[in-house]
Amino acid sequence: MEEHHPAGSVKMLAYALAITLVFALVEVAGGLISGSLALLGDAGHMFTDVLALGLSLGAALMAGRVATERHTFGFLRAEVLVALVNGIALVGISLLLMYRAVGRLADPVEVKADVMLGTAVLGTAANLVGMAILRHGSHENLNVRGAFLHMMSDLLSSFGVIAAALLIRFLHWQAIDPILGIGIAVVILVSAYRLIAQSASVLLEAVPSHIELREVEAAMREVEGVVSVHDLHIWTLSSGVYALSGHVVVADRQLSTCAPVLRRLEGMLSERFRIGHTTIQVEAECCPANGCSIGPGNGARPG
Repeated sequence: MEEHHPAGSVKMLAYALAITLVFALVEVAGGLISGSLALLGDAGHMFTDVLALGLSLGAALMAGRVATERHTFGFLRAEVLVALVNGIALVGISLLLMYRAVGRLADPVEVKADVMLGTAVLGTAANLVGMAILRHGSHENLNVRGAFLHMMSDLLSSFGVIAAALLIRFLHWQAIDPILGIGIAVVILVSAYRLIAQSASVLLEAVPSHIELREVEAAMREVEGVVSVHDLHIWTLSSGVYALSGHVVVADRQLSTCAPVLRRLEGMLSERFRIGHTTIQVEAECCPANGCSIGPGNGARPG
């Protein structure tokens, strides 16, 4: 049983959580002083992100727990589950923004634009810092990506508040706030769909997007000593952690001579396809004991 330590993602999420919490409180104060529902809404958005980041941090800590006899892969899937929850939360946020935007089109609210603008600029700076912290990890870790998308939605919301504050301040155009809110909600909805789709793909144990099943099968057949491959399965355990199981048919030989073939297979799969967990069953090309013959056409093959 192997132990995984996502220390990098834990540190990134902890920094992002602290920054988001502090500036959510700043936006609450700014919204109360200016009377801006947009700022208070953005603060509520940021508090939702505080919750999401807290869940993500907890999941990352769980993913680092030692594997047990019951959970032999550890708790790697906790990251994927929380990423799915984050995606669903993003859908809720986008629908709430749309609802509020429609309401504000019908009933505009007069606010102190200068206070609104200053607070939104501070919130934007906080979001940029948080996104910079999470950016690298978002490419490698699905859970960090969920947190990154939450902060991106905050950033877009802050840009909308800044634009609305400027237009209200100089043009007295109250309707711009809800119009921008609808646009922001659409962008968030698209990001949420992608995150949910990726999470669901992992939970349904689909082949990772960067891997072609038949390409892996062909590469395994090219390894010296391998006659054929069947019952091949490849799936994602968690972000960047991939597993493979399959049956490899070799020419009839002593079991002890199969070890080099397995080492070559494991090395090739790790270097070429980034598959670190492999379970390979070796079978002889013929089985004199029961008269069976295991060859390229026998057994279940991937479709």
